[in-house]
Amino acid sequence: MDTNTLLLFAAACVALTASPGPDMLLIASRTISQGRKAGFVTLAGIQVGTYFHAIAAAAGLSQLMLVLPVVYDIVRWLGAAYLLYLAYATWRSASATTTKPSTIAAIPLAAIFRQGLVTNILNPKMALFVLALFPQFIAPQSGSVMVQMLVLATIINVIGLIVNGAVILTAAKASTFLSTNRATHWPSYLLSAVFAGLALRLAVSSRE
Repeated sequence: MDTNTLLLFAAACVALTASPGPDMLLIASRTISQGRKAGFVTLAGIQVGTYFHAIAAAAGLSQLMLVLPVVYDIVRWLGAAYLLYLAYATWRSASATTTKPSTIAAIPLAAIFRQGLVTNILNPKMALFVLALFPQFIAPQSGSVMVQMLVLATIINVIGLIVNGAVILTAAKASTFLSTNRATHWPSYLLSAVFAGLALRLAVSSRE
């Protein structure tokens, strides 16, 4: 792929990833609630989801959301339902805990990774984002479109790791401070509220 094209794409990714959005909010709240490791694992799940969307766009699957609005709606409602489930499960876990808030960190990292992955995959806005942005930097004459899509996904993931990594490290400091307070579970309730807010946002969203 052309170096200038890749640099232009990287510049666009810096502007996009540095803008606060649902992924950054989820990563930050997860870190505050459960610590730095949970934040990075959530980020890893989200970034694997980016590869999924890149492959789906290259294979033509994402285009179904443009051709058949019902496909977009199905994915949207599945995503909203999953986020509501996570909101309920997190709230219930915090309410049932009688010790300090850090006990919620007992959630397996594999489950945290899976939650980040599934929330990203079931976000039709992410699918349309990849479908709208990536093809602008694809040159069919440069080789496999699938490989080029994966290269672009890797670039945005590397930049996302740098930007969101800084967010995680900052939020981790807040997490360390909050973990010394045994009287409150509000970080866990915050995470539950973020899940619920993202579910509502997804439920009322449109393709535009």
